Amino acid sequence: MIRESHILLFSIFIAGLCSIIYELLIATTGAYFLGDSITQFSLTIGIYMAFMGVGSYLSRWVSDTKLLGSFIGFELILALIGGMSVPILYFSYAFDLSLQLSSVVLTALIGILIGLEIPLLSRLMEKHYNLKTNISNVLSIDYFGALLATLLFPFLLLPWLGVFKTSLAFGMMNLTIALALLWYFAEHLSIARKNVLRLALTLVSLILVGTFIFSNELNKIWNNRVYEDHVVHSEQSQYQQLVLTRSKNDIRLYLNGGLQFSSIDEYRYHEALVHPAMARLHQPKQVLLLGGADGLAVRELLKYDSIEQVTLVDLDPAVAKLARENHYVKALNQDSLNSTKVDVIHQDGFVYSAEDKKEYDLILIDLPDPKTISLARLYSKQFYQQLKRRLHPHGLMVTQATSPFFARDAFWSIHNTAIAAGFNRVAPYRVNVPSFGEWGFIMACKHMCQQPVNHDIESRFYKTELEAMLFTIPPDFENQQQDITTLDNPSVLYYYLKGWKYWN
Repeated sequence: MIRESHILLFSIFIAGLCSIIYELLIATTGAYFLGDSITQFSLTIGIYMAFMGVGSYLSRWVSDTKLLGSFIGFELILALIGGMSVPILYFSYAFDLSLQLSSVVLTALIGILIGLEIPLLSRLMEKHYNLKTNISNVLSIDYFGALLATLLFPFLLLPWLGVFKTSLAFGMMNLTIALALLWYFAEHLSIARKNVLRLALTLVSLILVGTFIFSNELNKIWNNRVYEDHVVHSEQSQYQQLVLTRSKNDIRLYLNGGLQFSSIDEYRYHEALVHPAMARLHQPKQVLLLGGADGLAVRELLKYDSIEQVTLVDLDPAVAKLARENHYVKALNQDSLNSTKVDVIHQDGFVYSAEDKKEYDLILIDLPDPKTISLARLYSKQFYQQLKRRLHPHGLMVTQATSPFFARDAFWSIHNTAIAAGFNRVAPYRVNVPSFGEWGFIMACKHMCQQPVNHDIESRFYKTELEAMLFTIPPDFENQQQDITTLDNPSVLYYYLKGWKYWN
C-alpha cells in the first residue's frame, strides 16, 4: 500500500512540474515570434486556467471502473501534445499558419488535460487517505512541482536545451507517469485495455524520442524554411534565439526572427548612431553603450583616439561571444570587442544605469525595438532620467528610435519621452538603411548641443555635410502629439505594435 501511494504521489509531482513548463513554453515561443510578451503570457495564462476548469468539470464523467485506464490514456495524450507543442508552433511559423491560433488551440487542449489530472488523481488516492489529507497531499505536491518548474525553466532548461528540446524533454518526462502507472497497476486493467495503452505508450515514446534525437536536423530544416539565406550559426541562449545567415558577402544576424543587421548596409546605421554625436563632443573620453554587443557600434567609436573606455552593457553573453569568436562577425566588427578600451558587462541596462556611479561624455542606446514590455521600459521617462544623471554637463545621449515611417507614433513617443525626461535639447534625425528602410534616432543633450565639427575620421556614409539632410524630417514623418512612455504606461509598446501590425 505504501508503494502504491508513492507511485501516485510521484505522478502528482510530475504532473505539477510538466503543467507549468508547457504553459511557459507556449507563452515564451509566442513572445519570441510575435513580440508583445504581455499579450502572449496573458492569453496563455487565461486560456490555460479557463480550460483547466473545463477539464475538471469533464472529469465527473469518467466512471470509477475506467478511472485508471482513462487517466493513463489522458497522460499519454498530454505527453504527446505538450511535448510536441513547440515543434508545432515552429511549424506554424515556418509555413505561415496562424501562430496565434495554434498557440491558443494548444493551450486549450493542454489546459483541459491538466484540468483532468488533479480530480482523477485525487480519486485514485481516496483509498489511501481521508478527504482532508488527500486534498492536502495532492495540492501541496502539485504546487511544489510547479514551483520547481518555474525555477528550472529560466536558469537551467532554457539556456541548456532551448524551447524546442525542453518541450520534447518534458513530454518524455510526462510519459513517466503513464509508464509508472501502467507498470505498477497492470493487474487492475483488462488485457485488451492494457495492450492498447502499451501500444499507445510505445508510439508516443517513439515520436517524442525520435523528434528529440533529430531535433538539430529539424531545426536546420526550419531555419532554411524561415530564412532565405544559408544558416551558418544557430543557437538558443538564455534570452533569445540567435541565427546568423550568409549569402555571398551578405552576413545577417537575426534575434528571435528579427533582423539585427545586414553586412551590406549596417555601416549606414552604425555611423548614423555614433558620428553625429561624436561630431558635437570635444575630446570625449568615456562612452556608455547599452546594447550593441555585435561590436559594430564599438568599431565606429574606436576610430576616435580621445576615447579611453567604452563600457558596453548587454544582457545576453551569447551575442558578445558570437561577436568575439565567429569569424564572419569578428571580421565585420574589426575585432572591436577584444580591444583593451572595451569593457563588456552582462547586465540589464535599466539595473546597470540605476546602480552605476560613473559619468560619461556620451551614452548610446543600441537596443532592440520596444516590442515587449521588458524592452519598452528601456525607452521610458524614468530610464532616460537615470541616464541623464550619468552624463557630464556637456554630454549627450543618442538612442535608436525605430522607423519614423513604419512606426511613426513610436518614434515620436520616444522623442517626446526624452523631452519629458528633462533634456535641454532633443533633436530627431533619420537615415535610410536599405535592409530596414527609413530608420530614426533621437539625440538628447543634457544642456546645449554644440555645432558639429568634422573629426576627419574614416567613414563610408557619414559626413558633416550630410547633417542638414539627416536632421530634416519630411512632412509625412511628422506627428509629434504622441504620449510619453513611463514605467506605468508603456505607450511606445502599443504604438510600436500597432504601427508594425499595419505594415505586416
